[in-house]
Amino acid sequence: MKKVLFVLLAVVAVAGFAMAQIGTVSTDSLGAHLNYGRGCTACHAPHSGVYGNGAAKTPYAQAGVHALWGQDLGSLVGQTLNFGDSGKWPETLVGLDSTGVDRNITECLSCHDGNLAKGAMMKNAVYEPLPSTYGTYNTIPTLLGNDGTSAGNYLNDHPVGLQATIDCTEWDCVVVNGKPQMTGTNSAKFYQNYGFFVNLGNNAGVATVTCTTCHHQHVQNISVVTQGLQAAKGNSGLPSGTYLTMFFVRGPYNPANTNPGSNQVAQFCRQCHGGDANEMNGSTMGTQF
Repeated sequence: MKKVLFVLLAVVAVAGFAMAQIGTVSTDSLGAHLNYGRGCTACHAPHSGVYGNGAAKTPYAQAGVHALWGQDLGSLVGQTLNFGDSGKWPETLVGLDSTGVDRNITECLSCHDGNLAKGAMMKNAVYEPLPSTYGTYNTIPTLLGNDGTSAGNYLNDHPVGLQATIDCTEWDCVVVNGKPQMTGTNSAKFYQNYGFFVNLGNNAGVATVTCTTCHHQHVQNISVVTQGLQAAKGNSGLPSGTYLTMFFVRGPYNPANTNPGSNQVAQFCRQCHGGDANEMNGSTMGTQF
């Protein structure tokens, strides 16, 4: 009888996990990047690039040539921005003719800067409905260089660029070809408990943080989880399925859930900040949704 009861409890627990976390949404996966109905063409102009979009404000020889980019870049290329605490991670913005992993930073800032690049048609307010736990401040800014502090302040933005690197000093892992291998005792447990969804850039074998490391620019609200070994095509030990996320974040990341004890948002950050992970600090909690 006890054995049957245990099995029933296990089934209920798994079913509850699936119902709580694996779900679908009724909105378009592009979310805010539908750009008020303009869709893909707001960033990728199919004809004449930035000039075809009417967004060219500063001459730039490579406008529209790479990725059919349709936003104004001329005022950004060559500028050095100081990111992070005390500006310890400076990044000089490259043009789209660059083959460097930091090229996407310039692309993202052509819309999300608001200081040097002002041509993007954005309202500078977060698109998604926010959970009540965010309080009454519901106009969270989306422009890094024009966020309500002093203009051009990038010190309060997460470091990105060639200086922002991951070297496994916090995790028991190794970096191979610019990608951390979560194969140590504790990092393997974390991989099983949450996964590894971030997309680090490979700069000469060094794992580098860019905007698209944490954000999937084409999918705002859903994270696809594939269970499997790291050496295969999986990215997590969680049950396979589509998980809710927010803010274009790569991976299960849902601060709008109703569980005040959830640690899934913290788990996403711990992919890189392993020194703060449960597994590195003796806790067996795993991921609580």
